[in-house]
Amino acid sequence: MKAALRLQDTALRYFLEVARYGSISEASLHLNVAASAISRQINSLEDILGTTLFERRPRGMELSAAGEMLAVYARKNALESDRVVSEIAALEGLNRGHVNISCSEGFAMEFLPRNIANFRKQHEGIHFHIYVSSPAEVSRRVSHGDADIGITLNLSPAKDIQVAYRQPSPVVAVVHPNHPLANKKTVTLAQLQPYPIALPEENTTVRQLFDICCSRLNLLFDPVLVSNNMATLNRFTTYEGGVHLAGEISMRHQLASNELVAIPIRDRGMDIRNIEVQTLSGRTLPAAVRVFLNYMIEKMQHEENIEDINLALS
Repeated sequence: MKAALRLQDTALRYFLEVARYGSISEASLHLNVAASAISRQINSLEDILGTTLFERRPRGMELSAAGEMLAVYARKNALESDRVVSEIAALEGLNRGHVNISCSEGFAMEFLPRNIANFRKQHEGIHFHIYVSSPAEVSRRVSHGDADIGITLNLSPAKDIQVAYRQPSPVVAVVHPNHPLANKKTVTLAQLQPYPIALPEENTTVRQLFDICCSRLNLLFDPVLVSNNMATLNRFTTYEGGVHLAGEISMRHQLASNELVAIPIRDRGMDIRNIEVQTLSGRTLPAAVRVFLNYMIEKMQHEENIEDINLALS
């Protein structure tokens, strides 16, 4: 208890920055504080707690087991302080606030910009920041308090993550409306082999499921294009007349306007991933974040129902 009372905000803030960058010198640059001052605060924390918080390595500093525990506490403490300030500012109504979102690329292309624009018609004082990254990085940013909300495609549970909403997101084959496969109800991966194919990079869930299924089915593909940019894959399919793989939600605008056609893939294993809306487990969300989270989930549920109806009619 005595140690807890002596933990100061400044020391914890410096500690978190060193944990973030793995280096006192890097933390010094970002904080604009002398490295010696940061070092003194870290040493003071270690003296108070009677344990080592970092393992000093030749290439930087890594959190010890005790350091990991303190980092979880410090992040939640900082987030709770931000929430209280936000709640006080919002006492006169939901007309102020900031929402940090981390997402994988497909959600940043159309879904999030459209829903943020519609949300701000009622809450124009709410500001947003979207950070696009890999699915694993989305969960990491949420668990470290760098994002209020994470929206990603996940294959397995992530540590310290509360899943606010989950929705199936099978991989589909995407083709031009004039493509020979465009009128198919479903396809197999084997049926895609005769056509030029474009694939995302290996750190995506689409590519991971594709590679696993191809290995199981003994199928070999030689992609004519590999890219980490979804818009590039979309344009390739439009111009080349080939095929690429994606999730339906990242293609929703092009599909609704009949620019492209999505065909379900019936091979086992191409349907096991989920869209997850993530928050930090145990965190009380600020009012602006909470209201937008509920708004977004409601829109996702509505669009899922519409998509189910369209598939039933197709």
